[in-house]
This record gives sequence, structure tokens and C-alpha cells, in this order.
Amino acid sequence: MKPRHHVYLDDEISGQLDALAAHPGTSKSAIVADALRSHFRRRGMREVDDLLKIRLDRISTDQRRAARDMEVLLESLSLFIRYQFSLTAQIPEPDAAARAIGRDRFEKFIDQVGRHIANGDRRAANPAGESAR
Repeated sequence: MKPRHHVYLDDEISGQLDALAAHPGTSKSAIVADALRSHFRRRGMREVDDLLKIRLDRISTDQRRAARDMEVLLESLSLFIRYQFSLTAQIPEPDAAARAIGRDRFEKFIDQVGRHIANGDRRAANPAGESAR
């Protein structure tokens, strides 16, 4: 046995309900029950969407960080290759002076990568080294 409910509807909605119930094979109770079921499903979906939104925001943030880290790695690699091929002369036998020069070049390399990342000047995106500005 189904429980009985008494609801009050305004004239406009009551008229629309009467028009829908006039079709054969339908009743006001079935129409109202279907409308309520649909409403409850949408409300449940909204709650799920709200929960997923938080997780998707976190994933988006993580993805932006990963993209930024990949940019730093790509920029570092491109500058390293450029330095390796254009500035580094082959030394026949490593000695103290050569190691000092190597350390100095590496420090300059790290400083330049930092400047490029901070300024947004990407040699990897522009291999000729021309500024896109």
C-alpha cells in the first residue's frame, strides 16, 4: 500500500499537471512520483559533482606543477647541450685548473637556467636563442 500525501500546488502548475494527466495511461500520482525521482537523482548528482570538483581541482594543480617541472628540465637540458657543444673545449687530461674551470662553468650554467626560468625566456621553445618578446 502506498502512503497518501497532500500537496498544494499553485494554479499554473496544477493546470500543467492536469494537462499531462489527461493523456491515456498516465496519472497525476505517476507524474509527480517521476518528477520527484528525477529531482532526487539530480540532487544526488550535484553532491557527487561537488565532491569530484575538489579532486579534479587538486589533479589540475598537480598537473600544472608537473608541467612547470618539465619546463625546467627541458630548459636545463637545452642549455646544457648548448653549453656542451659550443663552449666546452675538450681537455686532454683533467687537472685542478680544468676542474676549477668546470665548476665555474657549471655555476654559470645553473645561474643562467634560473634567470631563463624566472624571466620566462625559453630557449627550448626558441632554439635560435632569440627572445620571443
